Amino acid sequence: MFVEKRIKEATIKLSAEQEKELLRLVRGHNTPQKMVLRANIILAASKGEGNSSIARRLHTSRPSVILWQRRFLEDGLNGLQDAPKPGRPSTITEERVQEIVATTLSKPEDATHWSTRSLAKEVDISHMTVQRIWKRMKLQPHRTKTFKYSHDPELVSKVVDIVGLYLHPPENALVLSVDEKSQIQALDRTQPLLPLRPGQVERHTHDYKRNGTTCLFAALNVTEGTVIGKCQPQHRHQEFLKFLRLIEWQIPKGKDIHMILDNYATHKHPEVNHHGRLPTSES
Repeated sequence: MFVEKRIKEATIKLSAEQEKELLRLVRGHNTPQKMVLRANIILAASKGEGNSSIARRLHTSRPSVILWQRRFLEDGLNGLQDAPKPGRPSTITEERVQEIVATTLSKPEDATHWSTRSLAKEVDISHMTVQRIWKRMKLQPHRTKTFKYSHDPELVSKVVDIVGLYLHPPENALVLSVDEKSQIQALDRTQPLLPLRPGQVERHTHDYKRNGTTCLFAALNVTEGTVIGKCQPQHRHQEFLKFLRLIEWQIPKGKDIHMILDNYATHKHPEVNHHGRLPTSES
């Protein structure tokens, strides 16, 4: 009762920085829900809303509302974090942890990256300890990402043009993002599929037969999310011109078309550039 009375009488006043940080937590897409709840409790209390009203609106208990207000009054924003949990103290020193991290960042001699078990064997600790250290240090040796630097001096202006088309399409015009997927395997099962039925899952044969390859040409209407697609047997400028005619045929007359393409040779063929606009007759 003493704690509840103190919280009831106390006034939570937020600084501009505290309010900004609480709002960031509430609006953040990656903020844990427990932190969103705690931030909402403090924001509501700072506006003078009662504890019972906050609990009802946020679907939590009144003691929880009082608890997080007390924690905030004592430690500020740090008070909204989870309190340290009791447990056996770590037997690995911080220096040892740094050594394990350094080993993780190096490449093993017989593999592309360390696994928890291979590193555990190398440094003589359990693989669960390695896993906990990786989680704490946010290390993921099994994952990679690609990147590429552009040496094009007009890169910035080109990016601005493309992003501008995506975000603000011109009036009475369509913006299409066009690309191809070549060498698609046309596969079929050797026997007809056995459909789903009560007590039995859908079944198909484990083997298949090849029916050659195909190439998919596709144009995404970035405003409506619709796709114009066509499969062609080959991936040449002739097929690309046919696809452009298909686009023109399906687009309402009188609209300008802005197409965003990559630098693939098919798109820059002289015959494609010669037209200057979408071709209207078969060649």
